[in-house]
Amino acid sequence: MSLLSAIILLGVIIFVHELGHFLFAKLMGVRVLKFSLGFGPKLIGKKYRDTEYLISSIPLGGYVKMLGETPGEELSDAEKPFAYNYQEVWKRFMIVFSGPLFNILFAVIIFFFVFVKGLPVLIPEIGSVMSDTPAEKAGLMKGDRIIEIDGISITQWDEMTEIIHRNPGKTINLRIRRDTNSFQLSITPERKNVPDIFGEGKEVGLIGIKPSGNTLIKRTGVIQAFTDSIVKTGEMCFLTVVSIVKLIQRVIPMDTMGGPILIVQMAGEQASRGMLNFFVFMAIININLGVLNLLPIPILDGGHLMFLGIEAMRKKPLSEKIISISQRIGLALLLTLMAVVIYNDVIRLISGKPFP
Repeated sequence: MSLLSAIILLGVIIFVHELGHFLFAKLMGVRVLKFSLGFGPKLIGKKYRDTEYLISSIPLGGYVKMLGETPGEELSDAEKPFAYNYQEVWKRFMIVFSGPLFNILFAVIIFFFVFVKGLPVLIPEIGSVMSDTPAEKAGLMKGDRIIEIDGISITQWDEMTEIIHRNPGKTINLRIRRDTNSFQLSITPERKNVPDIFGEGKEVGLIGIKPSGNTLIKRTGVIQAFTDSIVKTGEMCFLTVVSIVKLIQRVIPMDTMGGPILIVQMAGEQASRGMLNFFVFMAIININLGVLNLLPIPILDGGHLMFLGIEAMRKKPLSEKIISISQRIGLALLLTLMAVVIYNDVIRLISGKPFP
């Protein structure tokens, strides 16, 4: 189940990415010679007009091969108008940028349908009250439902915690529903320093309650779902960038990174929880791939965009020698990173240590 889920996941993500390159190459008048899912020897293939469509043996990526893309490729005068390297810089920029762009836009589409379908969200109902906390001192009890804070209507647990976290040491007014009765009480969240998702300390307000675990399905209209999907994708893109920065700063340890084995495990786990979870996971991986591909590392799309930016400023391309050396360095960096994440995967697999 895990392997099949991972194959479907990676197949869709790779297809979307390469489809972006393919469609924009066609749009810009560039002849596409090959469209491959996977690398290495061909498993199956079919040629239609100028393009050979392939499924190759190594399923960890894909590629679109365009006419004139290879440095030093000999072309006839008739072929040059359809060759990648003979296009204007802005056209080549759009062809390269379209791969990561399609991954990010695909995440928007997934989130849109997820929001329309509806997501389970925790209701603001108390499952337990911890001893010697503001909640216990104020008289909150298991089963109480918080329906309002400082005049703001509350329908989800996250809405409630966001307000409480923002008000350490400040008195807030809660409206509580207990059985068939409702009443109001005041409570002052205590200041606590807790680690955020990156492990860094952050001061928040806490009152000492845990959720009951009961949920409701939150559905949104088409227009709101469209807006929410763009906002959610933007938040995830920002979070991915911040995570990369924190890794470089060593705030996030390298051993938290995962590779293909972890993706297989998590794909299977999310699929077992339902298709909704699986599609949300697919959206997240699409965003990660899109953002990571935009990093200015030679051999990645971001590296090609960097070279094109330099070419636009210099009014001429960098020499083939410089590009070749840069790409070798980029390949070495990627292989090193791949070795690290596979090592982390194997260690987690042997030790049984869960993913952080």
